[in-house]
Amino acid sequence: MPTFSSYIIKSFKHDGHLHRMWLENALVPDSLLHESHRSEAMRVFINSQTKIVEADGKEWISRIPGVSFFIPKQWFNVVALLEDSGVRYYCNIASPPYITGNVLTYIDYDLDVIRTADGDVHVVDQEEYERHKQSYHYPGIVDSKVKQGLRDLLKRIDKGQAPFHDDQVRCYYREWEKWKGQGTEA
Repeated sequence: MPTFSSYIIKSFKHDGHLHRMWLENALVPDSLLHESHRSEAMRVFINSQTKIVEADGKEWISRIPGVSFFIPKQWFNVVALLEDSGVRYYCNIASPPYITGNVLTYIDYDLDVIRTADGDVHVVDQEEYERHKQSYHYPGIVDSKVKQGLRDLLKRIDKGQAPFHDDQVRCYYREWEKWKGQGTEA
């Protein structure tokens, strides 16, 4: 059976300060990736009951299992939350991911898109983005990339493109549970 590797995911703000860290995330092995994900070189991570550390040092444990999707060169990432009511997608408008060793990092640009289990789509935190654009002095190129990332993400959601497939999200989670059940740690 393919092995899941353990990673830390760190998000930062534009000025370089830490925003949030997820301490235990299992990377889905390439051999288990769906072709639509492999073709875009997506990195898919799973976490459940992972410790999360906020910028102020506050720690908490995630209650909802998540499957996260990071796509090279894309200015967004997607977290599929496996809730009792179905899969809810929480999407961060963010810099493309950067991986070094077993740490994935990105810059969070505040804007978020939520696609509920019943398919409703909401763009949230626009005021926070505008406020931080001023306080962090986002250059024009960043503002342009953020807005393009939002358009690209909304288009994917509208067309039902990867990674917005509930069955595949559940499949990754089941594979990880099966792997964990063998007594192996991520």
